[in-house]
Amino acid sequence: MSIQERKKDHVELTVNRDVFYEKSAGFDRYDFVHDALPELNPAKIDLSETLFGRSFAFPLFISSMTGGYTEAGAVNTVIAKCCEKHNLPFGVGSQRAMLEDASQIKSFSVVREHAPNAFIAANIGGAQLIGGLDEEKLELLIKSIKADAVIVHLNPLQELMQPEGDHDFEGIEDGITHLAANTDVPVIVKETGAGISEIVASRLLSIGVDAIDVAGAGGTSWAKVENLRERQTNPMHQFDDWGIPTVDCIKQAERLRETFRFEMIASGGVRSSFDMVKALALGANFVAVAQPIIKAISDGGEEGMDKLIETWKKETRLILTLLGCKSFKSLGKRHLVERYFVPSIVKSLNR
Repeated sequence: MSIQERKKDHVELTVNRDVFYEKSAGFDRYDFVHDALPELNPAKIDLSETLFGRSFAFPLFISSMTGGYTEAGAVNTVIAKCCEKHNLPFGVGSQRAMLEDASQIKSFSVVREHAPNAFIAANIGGAQLIGGLDEEKLELLIKSIKADAVIVHLNPLQELMQPEGDHDFEGIEDGITHLAANTDVPVIVKETGAGISEIVASRLLSIGVDAIDVAGAGGTSWAKVENLRERQTNPMHQFDDWGIPTVDCIKQAERLRETFRFEMIASGGVRSSFDMVKALALGANFVAVAQPIIKAISDGGEEGMDKLIETWKKETRLILTLLGCKSFKSLGKRHLVERYFVPSIVKSLNR
């Protein structure tokens, strides 16, 4: 199966099938601390936030989703138009197909045509960096979309579940080191949904990575996606729930602030404005989402994506008001209280 066919499979499965983790991303562990005397006017709340020194209207990064097959150009066009309109950053899907087949360049380059001023991140898999990405490919990766950053995605779990996946991971860290040293734009490293631990985040920051997108478990399970594909003859569903919950990834990465200066993006199971604000309160600088966006586009096109963004902004304004926060800068862990779950056996004994 070609890369193009595989990418199309992925989009169709994530939109139409149950491909989610059984485990929670962890946001349900927390409640907000209600402020009964906020002394705020919701209309005056500042929803803007900065990333890499650039100001955005809302701390929502539209995460890498698709590219590399014909229909992807239409999806990327919608995303590009909306991000240009709403002043939001976004990343394209893996550009591997483009580097291997020049005919696929258009499905990526279309984003800059429709978003001339937006912050756009290029995207390449860690496995494609083994041995170092040569200068010509690195230039094509960035110049094809006039990228403002480069995302390196790590997906060993998905690759191992994939019949045609890359199963050799030796040399990826050296490849990322080479990339970070040879590009002038920020380098973001993200997982694809199984999470980045404190130990791995520390290794990445030590070799020059500028931002960590923790991409924890709790949202789309790419192991489950691969195990549901028709091409899969030997599914291993015992790995469908493998990964570190997003909240745990955020808390682990936050501990590295004492040693490194870096941007933290939280993704993985962020399904609402409530999840987004909780992630920011726990220490993330920005939040990234993919599945809710691709679903909104699938259901309602550009209007559907616009509506989702406006709904989240409206709800976030209300949440910040009820927390007594004039902006995200005053948001912190003190605005959350951890729930205590009582085991069912204890509940039954107390009846």
